[in-house]
Amino acid sequence: MARTVVPLTAIKVKDAKPRDKDYALSDGNGLQLRIKPNGSKLWLLNYSRPINNKRANLSLGIYPSLTLALARKAANEARELLAQGIDPKTHRDQQKLQQKEASESTFSIFADKWFELKKQQVKPDTAAHSYRALEKHILPSLGQTPIDDIRPKQIISILEPVAAKGNLETVKRLCRIINEVMRLAIASGQIDINYLTDVTRLFPSPNKTNMATITPDRLPELMNAISKARITLTTRCLLEWQLHTMTRPVEAATAEWEHIDLENNVWVIPAERMKMKKPHSVPLSRQMLALLEIMRPISGHRQYLFPSHRNPLKHSNTQTANMALKRMG
Repeated sequence: MARTVVPLTAIKVKDAKPRDKDYALSDGNGLQLRIKPNGSKLWLLNYSRPINNKRANLSLGIYPSLTLALARKAANEARELLAQGIDPKTHRDQQKLQQKEASESTFSIFADKWFELKKQQVKPDTAAHSYRALEKHILPSLGQTPIDDIRPKQIISILEPVAAKGNLETVKRLCRIINEVMRLAIASGQIDINYLTDVTRLFPSPNKTNMATITPDRLPELMNAISKARITLTTRCLLEWQLHTMTRPVEAATAEWEHIDLENNVWVIPAERMKMKKPHSVPLSRQMLALLEIMRPISGHRQYLFPSHRNPLKHSNTQTANMALKRMG
């Protein structure tokens, strides 16, 4: 005749005292409260594993964090799994593994991986500029989201306010970066499909505006404006240097004396300063040599040809010439 088990009560559970050895109080249907010599109390469910029918214990939690009522509820949930032929312990382990994988495959983690790869493909400053856009607009909302859970509606809700402000170029750039991150996740095997491929189609394209230009017949007018402008001598020489050399602002502003070869009348711009990462030689014209003679007393004893007004040990700001032109109108 089967032994009748009297269900536990909250008072009996609370009053259970430790003994010299572990012992258990049964609540029936495999639910037990194990009391250890140190006084700790652990809820266990003793059950038969579906695969091999061997007995096993499933830890449910520690009393008093897990009360008798909650322990019974947890035991019932485990029994429901057993009724479906699912081992509750295996089920729990799989859930923990999925949670761990989800925490290790968030959008933020793949964005960091993308950033590290991007720094090897483009200039670090360019990669950092793109990552800052993610930090500002995307990561606060989606950073901790598992990348395989991200869907278009989430991205749309984030980008719509940006588009509403008229920042369509930013929206376009963010769509491109997000898709690069998603393609990285596909390549790593974390996701099978990128649902965000066509998100950019939902937003209008930014209006393209050409860079401001000046026709050749207006060059005398420009040179006259530069000569009369209320700017420093260094800025005036920088403007003329950039016009004569046809170089980008960053290349002109960071010109160094050591790269000026007066024996061969050539300015050799090192590869790291050039966009294409190749050294570039610019012949020194008569006008350029005259500019060098003007600048020699000012910066000939320093590193940079066009020193900063605030700190002569540094070069002029790369936007100094452009800002001067804007102030001239």
